[in-house]
Amino acid sequence: MSLQAEPSYVFAPVVPSLPVVGSLERFPVRRVYCVGRNYAEHAREMGHDPAREPPFFFMKTPDALLGSGGVFPYPPASSDVHHEIELVVAIGQGGRDIAVDAALGHVWGYAVGLDLTRRDLQAQAKKLGRPWEVGKAFDAAAPCSALVPAQGVALAPSAAIWLEVNGASRQRGKLGDMIWSVPEIIAHLSCLFRLEAGDLIFSGTPAGVGPVQRGDCLRGGVDGVGVLDISVGA
Repeated sequence: MSLQAEPSYVFAPVVPSLPVVGSLERFPVRRVYCVGRNYAEHAREMGHDPAREPPFFFMKTPDALLGSGGVFPYPPASSDVHHEIELVVAIGQGGRDIAVDAALGHVWGYAVGLDLTRRDLQAQAKKLGRPWEVGKAFDAAAPCSALVPAQGVALAPSAAIWLEVNGASRQRGKLGDMIWSVPEIIAHLSCLFRLEAGDLIFSGTPAGVGPVQRGDCLRGGVDGVGVLDISVGA
């Protein structure tokens, strides 16, 4: 019986990943899902009704991840890049049609993320009825802190989610302000896609989104999860 040859690649594959707090291991990232307008006040500031209609989702690419302490290169083709601080949920066990009451059993850990957005390009896409990728999935558009294993985290509704730019408060809310909770997000998303280990879910942002400028320093966090720091390239 012949042994199957190991595959060879034209070039070495790159596996996007995130560090794990207190470990030398890294968490390989498969897909990056994002929930749109999941905080009522943010929905209002964007000109939408925050009624509890079914959540909607968009995606970023795994290679858009940028680790804490990194420098975000201000992207081309835009003059209006906005910050959106978010709780990030890392999936450790896959599944489809996951029940709400079983959803947290599929979570591996949590992190703090930024959904950086080329707002001007997103607005153009919305006006033309086109997909949002050009405004959401550009290089380094998904800064993310190290992951904290779920067993070490208790996500209280009163836990603060916040962002400062150059030391000034920009965004502040509570996890309990989410329109759709983390278990509900997982359940809805798993009806649209089969979730797998390695998937990340950016769970939405509170009110106060706004532009970043070259040279800015951003620091954000989620109480009980961690802190994310990045700077914007000059």
